[in-house]
Amino acid sequence: MLATSLTAAVVGVDAHLVRVEADTAQGFPKFTMVGLPDAAVKESESRIRSALRNCGYDFKWDRRITVNLAPAGLRKVGASYDLATAVGLLSAEGVVPPPALPRMLLVGELALDGALRGVAGVLPMLLMARAVGLRAAIVPAANHREAALVEGVDVFAASSLPDAVDLVAALASPSADGARPRPSPVPPCPPAAGPQRIDPAVIDLAEVRGQLLARRALEIAAAGGHNLLLVGPPGAGKTLLARCLPGILPPLGSGEALEVSAIHSAAGLLTEGTLLSRPFRSPHHTASQPALVGGGAIPRPGEVSLAHRGVLFLDELPEFRRSALEALRQPLEEGQVTLSRVRGTVRLPARFQLVAAMNPCPCGIGSKACGCTPSQARTYARRISGPLLDRIDLQVEVAALSYAELSASSGESSATVRGRVEAARSRQSGRALPQGESAASNAQLSAKALRHVASPDAEGQRLLAAAVDHYSLSARGHDRVLRLARTLADLEPTDRIEARHLAEALHFRRSSPDAP
Repeated sequence: MLATSLTAAVVGVDAHLVRVEADTAQGFPKFTMVGLPDAAVKESESRIRSALRNCGYDFKWDRRITVNLAPAGLRKVGASYDLATAVGLLSAEGVVPPPALPRMLLVGELALDGALRGVAGVLPMLLMARAVGLRAAIVPAANHREAALVEGVDVFAASSLPDAVDLVAALASPSADGARPRPSPVPPCPPAAGPQRIDPAVIDLAEVRGQLLARRALEIAAAGGHNLLLVGPPGAGKTLLARCLPGILPPLGSGEALEVSAIHSAAGLLTEGTLLSRPFRSPHHTASQPALVGGGAIPRPGEVSLAHRGVLFLDELPEFRRSALEALRQPLEEGQVTLSRVRGTVRLPARFQLVAAMNPCPCGIGSKACGCTPSQARTYARRISGPLLDRIDLQVEVAALSYAELSASSGESSATVRGRVEAARSRQSGRALPQGESAASNAQLSAKALRHVASPDAEGQRLLAAAVDHYSLSARGHDRVLRLARTLADLEPTDRIEARHLAEALHFRRSSPDAP
């Protein structure tokens, strides 16, 4: 007998519908699974055998059993197919009503005693189920919070295989006399709501002493979504400043929170439902290129995707592998990573803010006590390629603090600065752009939109023309200076971009240790 159940496969951060076709027939006893399953999927036979036996199901294995995971050309990875396969086999035996299975999604890993374990990627699976028109899903109890974030799909949580079978039977044929009432789905929980919840690891800006120029750069970066490079000796406060940035960024909107949570769910990092604060990712400088931008035989999101809508902090920037840093060019420019493989192309979202930190020279001291020659300092700085630096709008020198600065009173708090940042972002989102154009921040303005909203006055045009010739600014550098000046004007606020805005933007852009 043939029965079909539905589950899903996650590739990158997107889920694809998978049909589990279970067929039992007379013949030599053998269990065959086809459809490009990996080792974990093939091993489901042993888990399902033990689970059915320990749950009391009298399933006959003395026949030829074939399980096909369709589409056959899509690689299947992981143990999330266990529940759909087990229920499909029981349906082929007549235990579960077959008409019910094609109308619901079944996801979960089986333990040997029949318990249902949580799996990664449930949130993108439910988003896919809603997109294809499914109205019900059965997921492990450990995943019910993230699954319930998706409205439009009735989510039912099961803690074991018998629970899931009972739910399928009840949903398939609820009796009219009420003897078998229809089960109630898990109540949907809204995404991020209410005031912003700041991650405990994020530091309040009031803890930063001195560094007025760096604090100013941090506020500008938050207001316009610009990338930032901090250059200074160890202990000057570069890491402290970077960890303050998420606290002054605007809170995630409900749609952004769901988008970010789906990425973390696909990576197996979502444990508490939706994410309410912007991600802050800080990979070690030994991270490989696939770890940073994603990859693998089965493409998985990297750090740039896990930092989507948040902050990617790269400390000790020159110590990263050159190939890994150069791979950041595409996501910095386009907001996504394109991974091409033999079986197809996967696009991963990567709209993040880059904050990088580096020492001024190999020894890191960068002062009169430094033993590095100017040539050594230039060689160290040039480990960062020109094309990558061209994509960083703010390049700030963070000097060592004096005793007077260390003992000074604290400055403005993150909440105070965040108020100005949110006001600037509000002006950006409410600004009229050319038809067909959209941008969440000034850093995302296209060249067409930039000409429409960031035209400097006559004096500003003369200053920009002189800067292009003197500093040999590229076309990208020219546009990024204009975007930065637009943010500076939004912080005041004023609609006009004047020469002083461009002067400050040029100052921040030419502050790197190797700038001409």
